[in-house]
Formats: sequence, C-alpha cells, structure tokens
Amino acid sequence: MSTLAIKDLQVTVETEDGPKEILKGVTLTINDGETHAIMGPNGSGKSTTAYSIAGHPKYTVTGGSVTLDGKDVLAMSVDERAQAGLFLAMQYPVEVPGVSMANFLRTAKTALDGEAPKLRTWVKDVNGALDRMNLDPAFSQRSVNEGFSGGEKKRAEIAQLDLLDPKVAILDEIDSGLDIDALKVVSDGINNFRERPTKGVLLITHYTRILRYVQPDFVHVFVDGRIAESGGPELAEELEANGYERFTMAAR
Repeated sequence: MSTLAIKDLQVTVETEDGPKEILKGVTLTINDGETHAIMGPNGSGKSTTAYSIAGHPKYTVTGGSVTLDGKDVLAMSVDERAQAGLFLAMQYPVEVPGVSMANFLRTAKTALDGEAPKLRTWVKDVNGALDRMNLDPAFSQRSVNEGFSGGEKKRAEIAQLDLLDPKVAILDEIDSGLDIDALKVVSDGINNFRERPTKGVLLITHYTRILRYVQPDFVHVFVDGRIAESGGPELAEELEANGYERFTMAAR
C-alpha cells in the first residue's frame, strides 16, 4: 500500500521584494488506488504544490511535512524522491538537446531499478509505450522533447510514466494545449497507469474536460494557498458551471 501524505505544507518563493508565501498550510492524503484532482484559479498554489513535492529548488518549504509510505520526502534529494516512487509530469516539459529519448529513458530506468534493463526487451517496451501514445518509434532516437509539438511533449511524458512505473504520479496540467484526440490518448495512458495495483494520481488542471475521461475520486479547490473545499466529481461540475467566485469571495 502506497500513501503520499501532505500535512500543513507551507512554502515560500523568493521574489525581488523578498520571500513570498505561496502555500499556507495544505493538507492532503493520496492513498493507493485514489485519483485526486486539484483545481483553482491562477496563482492559487496548485503547481507550487507539485514542484515542492518533487523538490524544485525555487521553492522553500517553511513548514509542514510530506511523507511517502511513512518516509520523509522533504529530507530526500530530487533523485531520491524519484527512486522512492514519485513522478512529476511538468506543465512545460523541457527540451534536452543531444540526449535521445531512448538513452534518457534507459538511464532513468537504470537509476530507479539499480540495474540496466535488458536491451532487447527494453527496446520493445519503449516502442510499445510510444505506440500507446500514438508516437512513432522514431521518437526514441530524437532528442528529448526537442522539436516536439506541445501535444507530443505531453504524450511523451505519459510514455515515461508508463515505463518508469512510479508509485504516485503528479501530473501538472497535463491536459494544457491538447486537442481532443491527444486528450483522449493521454487520458487513456493515465487510466492504464492507475489500473495497476497500488498507484496514486494527483492531477492538477484548470479544466473539467480531462476529468470526463479520468474520473477523480476526490476534487480539491485551491484558493490563496489553501484548500478551500474538497468533494467528489460533482465539485468539478459545479466549478465548470459557476467558476471559482464562491470560493474566492469566501477567502477575502
């Protein structure tokens, strides 16, 4: 059983005017088999939550805790967090010129497993993951994300999720910039992942359209660095119909 437990997480970011508080006490627990969706207006702390859990150096944790299966995530390096079973799909995947997708993925898998995957079976696995994302096998020989369209980058992120098989997938606006066909492909990839035993998903999104394909167990509304309200899928439908005004007015 895998559990990602976030308790009273407080985070600041450095600005020209000094540290600015972004997260003001976020508490959230993702048990295995659960999919949690975070929604909220711009600047509410959604992406900050994701990057703080992953260990981005831009963010400073000033209070609270994050544990995975009882182990202190905040005491781990970025590499150790990945080895422990955390995966972050970024809103804006970076390009890595000169490093092929195949080499990148094999290096990452080797770091996670402690030994290199057998080359013959690994090539088959990579091609299979790419095919499931409607990506040509030739993508494995291209530099990571270099020259990829926005949709190709997002599909490549889900191919990585498929191959690296973490415990908890944190997906930061994986649906942004996707047309309807790519959205369905990406959603299928997420659903295939979460059908595996002992997997958790934290899905950050602005829009309910992906939640029609990836059904969340819980929806959390972020406002001003806090969770303003939590509920089931019906909460996302309310947001679609009425927006965030009820929550932003209450936070003033």
